[in-house]
Amino acid sequence: MKMNFSRVMRLIALRNRDQEAIVNVERNRRFTYEQYHLLTNRIADVLRSTLQIGKGDHFMLILENDNLSLMLFPTTFKQEGTVVMTNLRDPLEEHARQLDLVKPKVVFLETRLLDSYYDTLRSRGCAIVLMDPPFTEQAARPGVHCFWTLVEAASDLDNDVELDTDEHICVLRFTGGTTGKGKCAMYSIDNWMACRDAGFINTDLAISNATRLLHVSPLSHGTLMLFFPTLYAGGTNITMNQLDMERWRQEVEQERVTHSFLVPTVLYRLLEMQRAAPKDFSSLTTLIYGAAPMSPDKLGELVECFGQIFVQGYAATETPMFIAVLDKAAHQPGDAEALQHLSSAGRATPGVEVFIADQDGKPLPMGETGEIRIRCKAVIKGYFGNPQATADEFEDGAWKSGDLGYIDADGYLYIVDRLKDMIISGGFNVYAVEVEASLAAHPAVLMAAVVGIPHPEWGEAVHAEVVLRSGATVTEQELIAQAKNRLGSYKAPKSLIFVDELPTSVVGKVLRRQVKEKYWQGFARKIS
Repeated sequence: MKMNFSRVMRLIALRNRDQEAIVNVERNRRFTYEQYHLLTNRIADVLRSTLQIGKGDHFMLILENDNLSLMLFPTTFKQEGTVVMTNLRDPLEEHARQLDLVKPKVVFLETRLLDSYYDTLRSRGCAIVLMDPPFTEQAARPGVHCFWTLVEAASDLDNDVELDTDEHICVLRFTGGTTGKGKCAMYSIDNWMACRDAGFINTDLAISNATRLLHVSPLSHGTLMLFFPTLYAGGTNITMNQLDMERWRQEVEQERVTHSFLVPTVLYRLLEMQRAAPKDFSSLTTLIYGAAPMSPDKLGELVECFGQIFVQGYAATETPMFIAVLDKAAHQPGDAEALQHLSSAGRATPGVEVFIADQDGKPLPMGETGEIRIRCKAVIKGYFGNPQATADEFEDGAWKSGDLGYIDADGYLYIVDRLKDMIISGGFNVYAVEVEASLAAHPAVLMAAVVGIPHPEWGEAVHAEVVLRSGATVTEQELIAQAKNRLGSYKAPKSLIFVDELPTSVVGKVLRRQVKEKYWQGFARKIS
Protein backbone atom coordinates (compact mmCIF):
# COMPACT_ATOMS: atom_id res chain seq x y z
CA MET A 1 0.00 0.00 0.00
CA LYS A 2 1.23 3.48 -0.86
CA MET A 3 0.71 6.52 1.35
CA ASN A 4 1.50 10.22 1.23
CA PHE A 5 2.56 11.23 4.74
CA SER A 6 2.48 14.95 4.04
CA ARG A 7 -1.27 14.52 3.68
CA VAL A 8 -1.44 12.23 6.72
CA MET A 9 0.37 14.77 8.88
CA ARG A 10 -1.64 17.66 7.46
CA LEU A 11 -4.84 16.00 8.70
CA ILE A 12 -3.33 15.31 12.12
CA ALA A 13 -2.21 18.95 12.29
CA LEU A 14 -5.68 20.21 11.37
CA ARG A 15 -7.17 18.05 14.12
CA ASN A 16 -4.70 19.27 16.78
CA ARG A 17 -3.67 22.63 15.32
CA ASP A 18 -2.68 24.59 18.45
CA GLN A 19 -1.85 21.64 20.68
CA GLU A 20 1.84 21.28 21.55
CA ALA A 21 3.38 18.47 19.52
CA ILE A 22 7.05 18.79 20.52
CA VAL A 23 8.75 20.40 23.52
CA ASN A 24 12.57 20.40 23.68
CA VAL A 25 13.19 21.45 27.26
CA GLU A 26 16.97 21.91 27.08
CA ARG A 27 16.84 24.01 23.92
CA ASN A 28 13.66 25.77 25.01
CA ARG A 29 11.82 24.97 21.75
CA ARG A 30 8.08 24.42 21.46
CA PHE A 31 6.17 23.49 18.31
CA THR A 32 2.42 23.20 17.88
CA TYR A 33 1.08 20.54 15.54
CA GLU A 34 0.68 23.09 12.75
CA GLN A 35 4.24 24.39 13.27
CA TYR A 36 5.64 20.88 13.47
CA HIS A 37 3.98 19.86 10.23
CA LEU A 38 5.35 22.88 8.38
CA LEU A 39 8.81 22.43 9.92
CA THR A 40 9.03 18.76 8.95
CA ASN A 41 7.88 19.70 5.43
CA ARG A 42 10.86 22.07 5.27
CA ILE A 43 13.32 19.46 6.57
CA ALA A 44 12.03 16.92 4.05
CA ASP A 45 12.50 19.52 1.30
CA VAL A 46 16.09 20.11 2.48
CA LEU A 47 16.77 16.39 2.20
CA ARG A 48 15.20 16.07 -1.25
CA SER A 49 16.13 19.34 -2.94
CA THR A 50 19.24 20.75 -1.25
CA LEU A 51 21.04 17.60 -0.12
CA GLN A 52 19.81 15.50 -3.04
CA ILE A 53 18.79 12.51 -0.93
CA GLY A 54 16.69 10.14 -3.03
CA LYS A 55 15.43 6.59 -3.09
CA GLY A 56 18.15 4.20 -1.95
CA ASP A 57 20.26 6.96 -0.35
CA HIS A 58 21.12 6.97 3.34
CA PHE A 59 21.48 9.84 5.79
CA MET A 60 22.75 9.31 9.34
CA LEU A 61 21.75 10.94 12.63
CA ILE A 62 24.30 11.34 15.44
CA LEU A 63 22.02 13.46 17.59
CA GLU A 64 20.53 14.17 21.00
CA ASN A 65 16.83 13.73 21.73
CA ASP A 66 15.95 17.38 21.07
CA ASN A 67 17.20 17.18 17.51
CA LEU A 68 16.07 13.60 16.93
CA SER A 69 12.51 14.74 17.60
CA LEU A 70 12.72 16.92 14.47
CA MET A 71 14.31 14.28 12.24
CA LEU A 72 12.10 11.25 12.93
CA PHE A 73 8.42 10.88 12.06
CA PRO A 74 7.01 12.57 10.08
CA THR A 75 10.20 13.96 8.47
CA THR A 76 11.50 10.51 7.58
CA PHE A 77 8.20 9.52 5.93
CA LYS A 78 7.93 12.71 3.86
CA GLN A 79 10.93 11.90 1.65
CA GLU A 80 12.40 8.89 -0.15
CA GLY A 81 15.75 8.40 1.61
CA THR A 82 16.52 5.99 4.44
CA VAL A 83 17.47 7.42 7.83
CA VAL A 84 20.21 5.69 9.84
CA MET A 85 19.76 6.10 13.57
CA THR A 86 22.75 5.75 15.88
CA ASN A 87 23.45 5.95 19.57
CA LEU A 88 25.02 9.35 20.19
CA ARG A 89 27.01 7.95 23.11
CA ASP A 90 28.76 5.29 21.06
CA PRO A 91 32.46 6.06 20.53
CA LEU A 92 33.78 7.45 17.25
CA GLU A 93 35.29 4.04 16.47
CA GLU A 94 31.85 2.41 16.55
CA HIS A 95 30.30 5.19 14.48
CA ALA A 96 33.09 4.75 11.92
CA ARG A 97 32.24 1.04 11.66
CA GLN A 98 28.60 1.95 11.10
CA LEU A 99 29.52 4.56 8.49
CA ASP A 100 31.50 2.00 6.54
CA LEU A 101 28.55 -0.38 6.52
CA VAL A 102 25.72 1.97 5.49
CA LYS A 103 27.72 4.62 3.53
CA PRO A 104 25.48 7.67 4.14
CA LYS A 105 25.61 10.68 1.82
CA VAL A 106 24.88 13.08 4.68
CA VAL A 107 25.42 13.01 8.44
CA PHE A 108 23.39 15.24 10.78
CA LEU A 109 25.69 15.95 13.71
CA GLU A 110 25.67 17.73 17.05
CA THR A 111 27.80 20.84 16.53
CA ARG A 112 30.06 20.14 19.50
CA LEU A 113 31.24 16.90 17.81
CA LEU A 114 32.46 18.51 14.58
CA ASP A 115 36.13 18.86 15.50
CA SER A 116 36.48 15.22 16.52
CA TYR A 117 34.30 13.80 13.71
CA TYR A 118 35.20 16.01 10.75
CA ASP A 119 38.10 14.03 9.31
CA THR A 120 36.32 10.69 9.74
CA LEU A 121 33.19 11.92 7.98
CA ARG A 122 34.87 13.80 5.16
CA SER A 123 37.26 10.95 4.40
CA ARG A 124 34.15 8.89 3.66
CA GLY A 125 32.65 11.56 1.41
CA CYS A 126 29.86 12.59 3.79
CA ALA A 127 28.32 16.03 3.78
CA ILE A 128 27.83 17.31 7.35
CA VAL A 129 24.82 19.21 8.68
CA LEU A 130 25.35 20.85 12.08
CA MET A 131 22.20 21.12 14.18
CA ASP A 132 23.17 24.24 16.16
CA PRO A 133 24.83 27.36 14.73
CA PRO A 134 28.56 26.67 14.22
CA PHE A 135 31.46 29.00 14.85
CA THR A 136 32.62 30.95 11.79
CA GLU A 137 35.69 28.76 11.30
CA GLN A 138 33.57 25.60 11.58
CA ALA A 139 31.07 26.83 9.00
CA ALA A 140 33.90 27.64 6.61
CA ARG A 141 35.08 24.03 6.42
CA PRO A 142 34.31 22.25 3.14
CA GLY A 143 31.22 20.07 3.24
CA VAL A 144 29.72 21.67 6.35
CA HIS A 145 26.16 23.06 6.41
CA CYS A 146 24.07 24.78 9.09
CA PHE A 147 20.74 23.03 9.68
CA TRP A 148 18.64 26.10 10.42
CA THR A 149 20.06 28.06 7.48
CA LEU A 150 19.01 25.22 5.17
CA VAL A 151 15.59 24.91 6.78
CA GLU A 152 14.79 28.62 6.56
CA ALA A 153 15.44 28.56 2.81
CA ALA A 154 13.29 25.47 2.16
CA SER A 155 9.65 25.11 1.12
CA ASP A 156 6.98 24.26 3.70
CA LEU A 157 4.47 23.07 1.10
CA ASP A 158 3.07 19.54 1.21
CA ASN A 159 4.84 17.30 -1.30
CA ASP A 160 3.76 14.43 -3.56
CA VAL A 161 6.01 11.71 -2.12
CA GLU A 162 4.22 8.35 -1.90
CA LEU A 163 5.92 5.45 -0.16
CA ASP A 164 5.09 1.75 -0.11
CA THR A 165 4.42 1.04 3.56
CA ASP A 166 5.54 -2.60 3.33
CA GLU A 167 8.46 -2.47 0.91
CA HIS A 168 10.14 0.89 1.56
CA ILE A 169 12.98 0.69 4.10
CA CYS A 170 12.51 3.95 5.95
CA VAL A 171 14.89 3.38 8.88
CA LEU A 172 18.14 1.56 9.62
CA ARG A 173 18.95 1.19 13.31
CA PHE A 174 21.74 -0.63 15.11
CA THR A 175 20.95 -3.21 17.77
CA GLY A 176 22.05 -2.44 21.31
CA GLY A 177 25.10 -4.68 21.25
CA THR A 178 24.85 -5.66 24.93
CA THR A 179 26.05 -9.15 23.95
CA GLY A 180 28.39 -8.19 21.10
CA LYS A 181 28.73 -5.91 18.05
CA GLY A 182 25.41 -4.41 17.05
CA LYS A 183 23.71 -5.45 13.81
CA CYS A 184 21.87 -3.07 11.48
CA ALA A 185 18.12 -3.63 11.56
CA MET A 186 15.95 -2.70 8.55
CA TYR A 187 12.48 -1.22 9.18
CA SER A 188 9.50 -0.73 6.92
CA ILE A 189 6.84 1.90 7.53
CA ASP A 190 4.44 -0.87 8.53
CA ASN A 191 6.84 -1.88 11.32
CA TRP A 192 6.41 1.56 12.88
CA MET A 193 2.66 1.60 12.28
CA ALA A 194 2.50 -1.64 14.28
CA CYS A 195 4.41 0.20 16.99
CA ARG A 196 1.80 2.97 16.88
CA ASP A 197 -1.10 0.53 17.03
CA ALA A 198 0.33 -1.33 20.03
CA GLY A 199 0.24 1.93 21.95
CA PHE A 200 -3.54 2.05 21.50
CA ILE A 201 -4.36 -1.68 21.74
CA ASN A 202 -2.74 -1.78 25.19
CA THR A 203 -5.31 0.49 26.79
CA ASP A 204 -3.52 0.57 30.15
CA LEU A 205 -0.93 2.85 28.53
CA ALA A 206 -3.75 5.42 28.40
CA ILE A 207 -2.28 7.42 25.50
CA SER A 208 -4.55 10.26 24.36
CA ASN A 209 -4.47 13.91 23.30
CA ALA A 210 -3.95 14.75 26.99
CA THR A 211 -0.70 12.75 27.12
CA ARG A 212 2.48 14.68 27.94
CA LEU A 213 5.25 12.13 27.57
CA LEU A 214 8.76 12.92 28.80
CA HIS A 215 11.53 11.13 26.87
CA VAL A 216 14.80 10.92 28.79
CA SER A 217 16.01 7.61 27.39
CA PRO A 218 17.39 7.98 23.84
CA LEU A 219 14.75 8.41 21.15
CA SER A 220 17.01 6.33 18.95
CA HIS A 221 16.13 3.34 21.16
CA GLY A 222 13.21 2.03 23.24
CA THR A 223 11.40 5.24 24.09
CA LEU A 224 10.79 5.83 20.36
CA MET A 225 7.99 3.25 20.61
CA LEU A 226 5.99 5.77 22.64
CA PHE A 227 6.73 8.70 20.32
CA PHE A 228 4.52 7.35 17.50
CA PRO A 229 1.26 6.68 19.39
CA THR A 230 1.61 9.94 21.35
CA LEU A 231 1.94 11.95 18.15
CA TYR A 232 -0.92 10.17 16.39
CA ALA A 233 -3.13 10.70 19.45
CA GLY A 234 -2.48 14.45 19.47
CA GLY A 235 -0.41 14.34 22.66
CA THR A 236 2.87 16.08 23.45
CA ASN A 237 6.33 14.52 23.16
CA ILE A 238 8.76 16.25 25.55
CA THR A 239 12.48 15.60 25.20
CA MET A 240 15.48 15.68 27.50
CA ASN A 241 19.01 14.89 26.33
CA GLN A 242 20.70 13.54 29.44
CA LEU A 243 19.72 10.97 32.06
CA ASP A 244 19.71 13.61 34.80
CA MET A 245 17.10 12.42 37.27
CA GLU A 246 16.97 15.66 39.26
CA ARG A 247 16.24 17.53 36.02
CA TRP A 248 13.70 14.83 35.14
CA ARG A 249 11.90 15.43 38.44
CA GLN A 250 11.83 19.17 37.83
CA GLU A 251 10.39 18.75 34.34
CA VAL A 252 7.70 16.33 35.52
CA GLU A 253 6.56 18.96 37.99
CA GLN A 254 6.84 22.01 35.73
CA GLU A 255 5.57 20.47 32.46
CA ARG A 256 2.79 18.47 34.16
CA VAL A 257 4.13 15.28 32.63
CA THR A 258 1.68 12.36 32.49
CA HIS A 259 3.90 9.58 31.05
CA SER A 260 7.55 8.57 30.95
CA PHE A 261 9.71 5.52 30.25
CA LEU A 262 12.46 4.40 32.64
CA VAL A 263 14.26 1.17 33.49
CA PRO A 264 13.98 -0.46 36.94
CA THR A 265 17.48 0.52 38.08
CA VAL A 266 16.60 4.18 37.40
CA LEU A 267 13.25 3.80 39.15
CA TYR A 268 15.02 2.60 42.28
CA ARG A 269 17.27 5.69 42.27
CA LEU A 270 14.25 7.90 41.62
CA LEU A 271 12.52 6.37 44.64
CA GLU A 272 15.39 7.37 46.91
CA MET A 273 15.44 10.92 45.50
CA GLN A 274 11.70 11.38 45.89
CA ARG A 275 11.81 10.19 49.48
CA ALA A 276 14.64 12.56 50.32
CA ALA A 277 13.15 15.65 48.62
CA PRO A 278 9.59 15.17 47.27
CA LYS A 279 8.37 16.86 44.08
CA ASP A 280 4.78 17.29 42.90
CA PHE A 281 4.16 14.21 40.76
CA SER A 282 0.36 14.46 40.86
CA SER A 283 0.20 14.72 37.05
CA LEU A 284 1.94 11.35 36.54
CA THR A 285 -0.52 8.66 35.49
CA THR A 286 1.75 6.12 33.76
CA LEU A 287 5.36 5.11 34.34
CA ILE A 288 6.43 2.56 31.76
CA TYR A 289 9.50 0.43 32.31
CA GLY A 290 11.29 -2.30 30.42
CA ALA A 291 14.64 -3.99 29.74
CA ALA A 292 14.43 -5.85 33.07
CA PRO A 293 11.74 -7.03 35.53
CA MET A 294 10.92 -5.05 38.62
CA SER A 295 12.04 -6.45 41.97
CA PRO A 296 8.92 -7.74 43.77
CA ASP A 297 10.46 -6.71 47.07
CA LYS A 298 10.77 -3.08 45.90
CA LEU A 299 7.31 -2.90 44.37
CA GLY A 300 5.60 -1.95 47.63
CA GLU A 301 7.98 0.95 48.15
CA LEU A 302 7.48 2.22 44.59
CA VAL A 303 3.68 1.98 44.70
CA GLU A 304 3.58 3.65 48.11
CA CYS A 305 5.67 6.52 46.75
CA PHE A 306 4.22 6.97 43.25
CA GLY A 307 0.88 5.16 43.26
CA GLN A 308 -0.24 2.23 41.11
CA ILE A 309 0.94 3.78 37.85
CA PHE A 310 3.49 1.22 36.63
CA VAL A 311 3.31 -0.67 33.31
CA GLN A 312 5.99 -3.07 32.08
CA GLY A 313 6.64 -3.44 28.35
CA TYR A 314 8.57 -6.20 26.58
CA ALA A 315 10.02 -5.30 23.19
CA ALA A 316 13.22 -5.50 21.15
CA THR A 317 15.05 -3.73 18.36
CA GLU A 318 13.84 -6.45 16.00
CA THR A 319 10.19 -5.94 17.03
CA PRO A 320 9.67 -2.20 17.66
CA MET A 321 6.42 -2.46 19.56
CA PHE A 322 5.27 -3.72 22.95
CA ILE A 323 5.10 -7.46 22.33
CA ALA A 324 3.78 -8.01 25.85
CA VAL A 325 2.55 -5.69 28.57
CA LEU A 326 2.16 -6.18 32.32
CA ASP A 327 -0.63 -3.82 33.31
CA LYS A 328 -1.10 -1.60 36.33
CA ALA A 329 -3.33 -4.07 38.17
CA ALA A 330 -0.45 -6.56 38.30
CA HIS A 331 1.64 -4.04 40.23
CA GLN A 332 -0.23 -4.63 43.45
CA PRO A 333 1.86 -5.17 46.60
CA GLY A 334 0.44 -7.65 49.07
CA ASP A 335 -1.41 -9.63 46.39
CA ALA A 336 0.25 -13.04 46.04
CA GLU A 337 -1.04 -13.64 42.50
CA ALA A 338 0.00 -10.16 41.36
CA LEU A 339 3.47 -10.63 42.85
CA GLN A 340 3.84 -13.90 40.95
CA HIS A 341 2.89 -12.16 37.70
CA LEU A 342 5.26 -9.30 38.48
CA SER A 343 8.19 -11.52 37.53
CA SER A 344 6.65 -11.98 34.08
CA ALA A 345 6.74 -9.70 31.04
CA GLY A 346 2.97 -9.60 31.04
CA ARG A 347 0.54 -10.88 28.42
CA ALA A 348 1.01 -10.68 24.68
CA THR A 349 -0.41 -7.65 22.90
CA PRO A 350 -3.61 -8.81 21.14
CA GLY A 351 -2.79 -9.78 17.56
CA VAL A 352 0.83 -10.73 18.32
CA GLU A 353 1.86 -14.38 18.00
CA VAL A 354 4.30 -15.42 20.72
CA PHE A 355 5.35 -19.05 21.08
CA ILE A 356 8.05 -21.05 22.82
CA ALA A 357 10.26 -23.28 20.68
CA ASP A 358 12.83 -25.99 21.27
CA GLN A 359 16.26 -26.08 19.62
CA ASP A 360 14.71 -27.34 16.38
CA GLY A 361 12.07 -24.62 16.28
CA LYS A 362 9.20 -26.90 17.31
CA PRO A 363 6.59 -25.31 19.60
CA LEU A 364 6.72 -26.45 23.22
CA PRO A 365 3.73 -26.99 25.54
CA MET A 366 2.59 -24.29 27.95
CA GLY A 367 4.88 -24.04 30.95
CA GLU A 368 7.99 -25.48 29.28
CA THR A 369 11.09 -23.30 28.88
CA GLY A 370 12.53 -22.64 25.44
CA GLU A 371 13.35 -19.81 23.07
CA ILE A 372 10.75 -17.08 22.67
CA ARG A 373 9.76 -16.59 19.04
CA ILE A 374 7.56 -13.80 17.71
CA ARG A 375 5.43 -13.14 14.64
CA CYS A 376 3.72 -9.79 14.08
CA LYS A 377 3.69 -6.82 11.71
CA ALA A 378 6.50 -5.20 13.70
CA VAL A 379 9.07 -7.91 12.90
CA ILE A 380 11.83 -6.18 10.93
CA LYS A 381 12.91 -6.95 7.37
CA GLY A 382 16.25 -8.40 8.49
CA TYR A 383 19.75 -7.01 8.92
CA PHE A 384 21.29 -4.66 6.38
CA GLY A 385 24.38 -6.08 4.73
CA ASN A 386 24.22 -9.24 6.83
CA PRO A 387 22.26 -12.01 5.10
CA GLN A 388 23.80 -14.68 7.31
CA ALA A 389 22.55 -13.06 10.52
CA THR A 390 19.15 -12.58 8.87
CA ALA A 391 18.99 -16.27 7.98
CA ASP A 392 20.14 -17.26 11.48
CA GLU A 393 17.68 -15.12 13.44
CA PHE A 394 14.52 -15.23 11.31
CA GLU A 395 12.68 -18.39 10.40
CA ASP A 396 9.30 -18.90 8.74
CA GLY A 397 8.31 -15.30 9.41
CA ALA A 398 9.26 -15.45 13.09
CA TRP A 399 12.05 -13.66 14.91
CA LYS A 400 14.11 -15.95 17.14
CA SER A 401 14.54 -13.64 20.10
CA GLY A 402 17.42 -15.33 21.91
CA ASP A 403 15.38 -14.96 25.10
CA LEU A 404 14.64 -18.08 27.13
CA GLY A 405 11.16 -18.16 28.57
CA TYR A 406 7.81 -19.86 29.00
CA ILE A 407 4.09 -19.04 28.97
CA ASP A 408 1.97 -20.03 31.94
CA ALA A 409 -1.62 -21.29 31.99
CA ASP A 410 -2.97 -17.73 32.26
CA GLY A 411 -1.03 -16.48 29.24
CA TYR A 412 1.69 -14.63 31.12
CA LEU A 413 5.07 -14.63 29.38
CA TYR A 414 8.07 -15.27 31.62
CA ILE A 415 11.58 -14.42 30.44
CA VAL A 416 14.07 -16.63 32.22
CA ASP A 417 17.20 -15.16 30.67
CA ARG A 418 19.08 -14.38 27.51
CA LEU A 419 20.50 -17.51 25.95
CA LYS A 420 23.95 -15.91 26.07
CA ASP A 421 23.55 -14.98 29.73
CA MET A 422 22.85 -18.50 30.94
CA ILE A 423 25.54 -19.86 33.26
CA ILE A 424 26.34 -23.60 33.21
CA SER A 425 27.97 -24.50 36.50
CA GLY A 426 28.79 -28.12 37.28
CA GLY A 427 26.26 -29.23 34.67
CA PHE A 428 23.41 -27.13 36.12
CA ASN A 429 21.80 -24.24 34.25
CA VAL A 430 21.75 -21.03 36.29
CA TYR A 431 19.88 -17.98 35.00
CA ALA A 432 21.54 -14.69 35.85
CA VAL A 433 18.32 -12.68 36.21
CA GLU A 434 17.00 -15.10 38.82
CA VAL A 435 20.10 -14.73 40.99
CA GLU A 436 20.09 -10.94 40.54
CA ALA A 437 16.47 -10.80 41.72
CA SER A 438 17.34 -12.79 44.86
CA LEU A 439 20.14 -10.34 45.71
CA ALA A 440 18.05 -7.25 44.89
CA ALA A 441 15.45 -8.44 47.39
CA HIS A 442 17.77 -7.41 50.23
CA PRO A 443 16.92 -3.87 51.42
CA ALA A 444 20.60 -2.84 51.34
CA VAL A 445 21.02 -3.72 47.65
CA LEU A 446 20.47 -1.13 44.93
CA MET A 447 21.38 -3.33 41.94
CA ALA A 448 23.41 -6.41 41.05
CA ALA A 449 25.02 -8.07 38.04
CA VAL A 450 25.53 -11.85 37.98
CA VAL A 451 27.88 -13.57 35.53
CA GLY A 452 29.67 -16.84 35.08
CA ILE A 453 33.42 -16.72 35.74
CA PRO A 454 36.03 -19.42 35.02
CA HIS A 455 36.26 -22.28 37.53
CA PRO A 456 38.68 -25.23 37.27
CA GLU A 457 36.12 -27.81 38.46
CA TRP A 458 32.66 -26.52 37.51
CA GLY A 459 33.60 -24.81 34.24
CA GLU A 460 31.83 -21.66 35.38
CA ALA A 461 31.10 -20.33 38.84
CA VAL A 462 28.29 -17.93 39.68
CA HIS A 463 29.74 -14.55 40.60
CA ALA A 464 28.00 -11.30 41.59
CA GLU A 465 28.94 -7.63 41.62
CA VAL A 466 26.68 -5.60 43.89
CA VAL A 467 25.98 -1.88 44.35
CA LEU A 468 24.58 -0.96 47.77
CA ARG A 469 22.12 1.78 48.62
CA SER A 470 23.68 4.94 49.97
CA GLY A 471 24.59 4.44 53.63
CA ALA A 472 23.51 0.78 53.70
CA THR A 473 25.69 -2.11 54.85
CA VAL A 474 25.53 -5.88 54.43
CA THR A 475 28.18 -8.58 54.26
CA GLU A 476 29.06 -10.85 51.37
CA GLN A 477 28.14 -13.86 53.50
CA GLU A 478 24.69 -12.47 54.33
CA LEU A 479 23.82 -11.91 50.66
CA ILE A 480 25.07 -15.33 49.59
CA ALA A 481 23.10 -16.94 52.41
CA GLN A 482 19.95 -15.11 51.29
CA ALA A 483 20.41 -16.36 47.72
CA LYS A 484 20.91 -19.92 49.00
CA ASN A 485 17.71 -19.71 51.01
CA ARG A 486 15.73 -18.43 48.04
CA LEU A 487 17.27 -20.44 45.19
CA GLY A 488 19.27 -23.33 46.60
CA SER A 489 23.03 -23.72 46.98
CA TYR A 490 23.90 -24.46 43.36
CA LYS A 491 22.33 -21.24 42.08
CA ALA A 492 23.73 -18.95 44.77
CA PRO A 493 26.86 -16.88 44.01
CA LYS A 494 30.09 -18.66 44.92
CA SER A 495 31.76 -15.24 45.13
CA LEU A 496 30.55 -11.68 45.52
CA ILE A 497 32.17 -8.27 45.53
CA PHE A 498 30.85 -4.79 46.27
CA VAL A 499 31.39 -2.08 43.65
CA ASP A 500 30.58 1.62 43.51
CA GLU A 501 28.84 1.31 40.14
CA LEU A 502 28.04 -1.12 37.36
CA PRO A 503 28.44 -0.47 33.63
CA THR A 504 25.09 0.52 32.18
CA SER A 505 23.67 1.45 28.80
CA VAL A 506 22.38 4.98 28.12
CA VAL A 507 18.96 3.92 29.42
CA GLY A 508 20.38 2.47 32.65
CA LYS A 509 20.36 -1.22 31.70
CA VAL A 510 23.20 -3.16 33.33
CA LEU A 511 25.67 -4.44 30.71
CA ARG A 512 26.49 -7.92 31.95
CA ARG A 513 28.81 -8.50 29.00
CA GLN A 514 31.16 -5.77 30.22
CA VAL A 515 31.12 -7.18 33.73
CA LYS A 516 31.85 -10.65 32.38
CA GLU A 517 34.63 -9.69 29.97
CA LYS A 518 37.17 -8.72 32.62
CA TYR A 519 36.95 -12.17 34.19
CA TRP A 520 37.53 -13.98 30.89
CA GLN A 521 40.53 -12.05 29.62
CA GLY A 522 43.13 -14.48 28.32
CA PHE A 523 40.59 -17.24 27.72
CA ALA A 524 39.79 -18.32 24.17
CA ARG A 525 36.15 -18.95 25.09
CA LYS A 526 33.81 -16.83 27.17
CA ILE A 527 32.05 -19.88 28.67
CA SER A 528 33.19 -23.35 29.65
